[in-house]
Amino acid sequence: MNAAPKSVRLRVGVFGRANTGKSSLVNLVTGQETSIVSPVAGTTTDVVEKSMELLPLGPITLLDTAGIDDSTEIGSLRVSRTKSALATADVAVLVLEAGVWTEYEEGIAESAREKNIPLVVAVSKTDIARPDPEWLSLIGKKTEWVFSCAAPTAPAPGSPGRAEWERGREATVAELKRLLIACCPEDFLEPPRILGDLLPAGKGMPLAVLIVPIDLQAPKGRLILPQVQTIRDALDSDAACAVVKEREYRPLLDRLGEPPDLVVCDSQIALKMVADTPAGVPCTTFSILFSRFKGNVALLAEGAARLETLGPGDRVLVAESCTHHALEDDIGRVKIPRWIRQFAGADVAVDHASGRDYPEDLERYALVVHCGGCTLTRRQMLWRIEEARARGVPVTNYGMAISVLQGVAERTLSPFPEALAAYRSALERAKGAPR
Repeated sequence: MNAAPKSVRLRVGVFGRANTGKSSLVNLVTGQETSIVSPVAGTTTDVVEKSMELLPLGPITLLDTAGIDDSTEIGSLRVSRTKSALATADVAVLVLEAGVWTEYEEGIAESAREKNIPLVVAVSKTDIARPDPEWLSLIGKKTEWVFSCAAPTAPAPGSPGRAEWERGREATVAELKRLLIACCPEDFLEPPRILGDLLPAGKGMPLAVLIVPIDLQAPKGRLILPQVQTIRDALDSDAACAVVKEREYRPLLDRLGEPPDLVVCDSQIALKMVADTPAGVPCTTFSILFSRFKGNVALLAEGAARLETLGPGDRVLVAESCTHHALEDDIGRVKIPRWIRQFAGADVAVDHASGRDYPEDLERYALVVHCGGCTLTRRQMLWRIEEARARGVPVTNYGMAISVLQGVAERTLSPFPEALAAYRSALERAKGAPR
């Protein structure tokens, strides 16, 4: 469970007003004192994450959030974090007390509807007050997933009431599990393919060649997650996989009896890969593959066309989803900014954001160039894309941007006809628009 990356876990956000029992519910479900429980409002000051196994969904991440009605001195910051957690949750659990539905609950329900996030309503503290059937009926009209639970603090093992608490916990977890399975987003249970559907159907054993760099940025003794996921998807598709470094790619082609069915490379060597790959052999990059797996490949291809029309005074945001120590020739901090300025002119300004940081003032940018999002869930990546779109800002990712900057976008987008058409259409519009 702990080895499963966060990016492949279902994110279940627990929301509600202060002191409605959010933390108690999280503790009840996990069977641990994961979150501090107190009658003092504002005890949860930031999003608390807890991983657990919930079969058949597998590892999930529970997000315990601050009260949406937090009115303390730093309450606006806490509420901002809570709203961000809601926007990136795969499923939202709204915790409330029997008979209570205020503007805050309505706001969470409305946000979930707008963002197409399944909403489960948990009526807490039912050991104190039972919900009225008529009120429950009204709540049921706002969401089809409603359940009641008592969530007191766990008694010590062996103490009176412990056995009853355990039975209550088992019933609560069983019901929550049933509802999470019922409302789990389809793209989590059946995510988009990575490369399996790009391989020829009906062929005895399709062959995909993956060109993986082993350099200063490669993690010692292992491959990065997108490369591992791509290999697994090829195996799940009954295909063969040949993994080579860039220097061994050309010799491998010479040894093969026939051309491979698909070639995938690290974005930074896209130009060399295209030069070495026979015409007619589909080829792309890991980052472009993951723009479909994690986001919207056509939208990101459309955004990539903006690179062609950048000029003096334009500002570009390079956004990374993880926080890491930047190396001497870091791809996001050094190489992409350098290539953008070489391509569009030295007067283009480039800013950076990493980890949780994602600017609210995106409208001041001409373009957002996002990393592949290997540490983000699909929902989190889609939220970031939508945040840029809502402000009228084109967004693309590292792989597509590098392909444009190296002049090979037409080739690396060719396995995705819809994305290639979106790129060409956006390029025509951008070049024809007055500056």
